[in-house]
Amino acid sequence: MAVLSVLKNTVLLLVYILSSCGSPSKSNNKDQSTKLGTTTLESEPPIIVAANRTAKYLPLLNGKKVAVVANQTSVIFKDTAPLTYTHIVDSLMSLNIAIKKVFAPEHGFRGEADAGEKVVDGKDEKTGLPLISLYGKNRKPSKEMLQDIDVVLFDIQDVGVRFYTYIATMQLVMEACAAQKIPVIILDRPNPNGHYVDGPSMETEHRGFLGMTNIPLVYGMTIGEYANMINKEGMMENKAKVDLTVIPLENYDHFKDYNLPIRPSPNLPNNTSIYLYPSLGFFEGTNINAGRGTEFQFQRYGAPFLDSTQYNFKYTPAPNFGSKTPKHNGEICYGKDLSQMPKMKTVDLSFLLDAYQNSTDKKLFFLTSGFTRHAGTTKLQKQIETGLSQEEIKLSWQEDINHFKQLRAKHLLYD
Repeated sequence: MAVLSVLKNTVLLLVYILSSCGSPSKSNNKDQSTKLGTTTLESEPPIIVAANRTAKYLPLLNGKKVAVVANQTSVIFKDTAPLTYTHIVDSLMSLNIAIKKVFAPEHGFRGEADAGEKVVDGKDEKTGLPLISLYGKNRKPSKEMLQDIDVVLFDIQDVGVRFYTYIATMQLVMEACAAQKIPVIILDRPNPNGHYVDGPSMETEHRGFLGMTNIPLVYGMTIGEYANMINKEGMMENKAKVDLTVIPLENYDHFKDYNLPIRPSPNLPNNTSIYLYPSLGFFEGTNINAGRGTEFQFQRYGAPFLDSTQYNFKYTPAPNFGSKTPKHNGEICYGKDLSQMPKMKTVDLSFLLDAYQNSTDKKLFFLTSGFTRHAGTTKLQKQIETGLSQEEIKLSWQEDINHFKQLRAKHLLYD
């Protein structure tokens, strides 16, 4: 009977997706309509995200009281042109999966809040489900929040950068579930920056929500691989371990290109911004604007105090979707346009060094603690201030990177 129930639910889900395609959910990113699963060679089979592999996880949800950790990227795709999809919460509820609540990360359940903006509890208008914020006064689910839950399902698109907060939310959820002996299911998604490992490693004394484990800035793992590693290696609080199931991707490897069809957050509008994010994300800890308040977020940088004689590019940030109060709002910023940069294969410090060297007042450059929280170390700021080259700085990362690669290798699920 259990097998028949699973088969019935799978068939119903397919019918639901097909019937929903006439009025699908759509991305709020107008300039990103690339077909799902685009790979390096057109002859290669498309990448299938774990959310689409319903037969793998529906048996684990049937008859259970479920909490879902989700945002706007938590969708089941129908691979057609134009791309259509249904939200996983809507899909599972149509199958009578007993979803009791939704936990929302930074940017909220619908992905509309600014970076750093408090996300409040509420109710989802479409489903009536209670929404519990994990980016407000609580960042870890409490015992009371989990008391009526049998299993937690986590499905969020990550971009593979340590200070991108979705992996911190996942870790805190895993720790909370470990304490209450509640199983966790991770639906894996591709990492667009999964083809390399680079950057300074987090130091223990600087751990926080922008980096909870001692890993390099770019760690080259899918969110499922990362979950496996921190669970098996005892990297969570008190070396806790949770009953973890990772539903893997199909047809994926770390060197396949993957075009994200939905913005993972308001200020990462396309793959160019995602590839540049590890390098330009350092500017979040400075007074340099990294494109917030423009339509080219994380594809340019500038500030009023950069030497205007050194740049032939300028722009003026203004409030927009995803950035209500951008740095240097309404001021002319001098800097560089990087919107035509090819796919990045390393963390590039040249932008950071360029901006620092061309600051007319270097006292304005670094924020008091923000830069250390993003870099994960105090060393990088000191290296920049003393005039070290990119090659010299990156050489200082190598021992930690090599050690991490050995650890990482044990937990990779894909070639």
